[in-house]
Amino acid sequence: MKKTIYLIEDDETIVTVVKKHLENWDYHVVSPQNFQAILAEFQILTPDLILLDISLPYFNGFYWCQEIRKFSEVPIIFLSSAEEKMNQIMAMNMGADDFVAKPFDLGVLVAKIQALLRRSYQYGQPVLTYQLGVVTFNPLENQLKSAVDLVTLSPTETRILAALMQKQGEIVSREEIIQALWNSDEFIDNNTLAVNMTRLRKKLQSIGIVDVIQTVKNRGYVIEKEFK
Repeated sequence: MKKTIYLIEDDETIVTVVKKHLENWDYHVVSPQNFQAILAEFQILTPDLILLDISLPYFNGFYWCQEIRKFSEVPIIFLSSAEEKMNQIMAMNMGADDFVAKPFDLGVLVAKIQALLRRSYQYGQPVLTYQLGVVTFNPLENQLKSAVDLVTLSPTETRILAALMQKQGEIVSREEIIQALWNSDEFIDNNTLAVNMTRLRKKLQSIGIVDVIQTVKNRGYVIEKEFK
């Protein structure tokens, strides 16, 4: 079945070029009919991934990303000529999984889409769960569950926590985690890791898991073997 990509971009030339290229890779690409109704269109379309510009009519991409993140962890890649670091950090803080600055190489865009879809939906992966005290972590469901709480993680947050849990009790370097995120050194982004680590820690705290991820200066991160 074709994966559906919701391309939220108001530049018709970019829409035409990107849509044609992605359709050649067997993706189903849909663009907005009404830029005031992005959320409603998203809920009807239920895409597998979103490509989102920052500068849009009515409301910017940051707004729509934040609104979508209130109820969905669908993978989101920002596409924008606003390549300043602050915009990239803002995008990640709003809940984005990646950021591609215009003008971009279509081959790189496809590679990023493929990598993000792989880690988001984890095709063919065995079912594994991890235990953090009374909380169960299921990477395939992107969820933390206890008897009374359920927290949904983004695909990126899930990959970070899985990388740490797979080596529980051992120090995992930043490079190892980034490799788990992007599957290629070409896509390393330390800002992405830092922002997502902060978001992950906040979600863990919201379910009562406090200070479980320890930072080891100049070496990486660790989750202790014995969790209380």
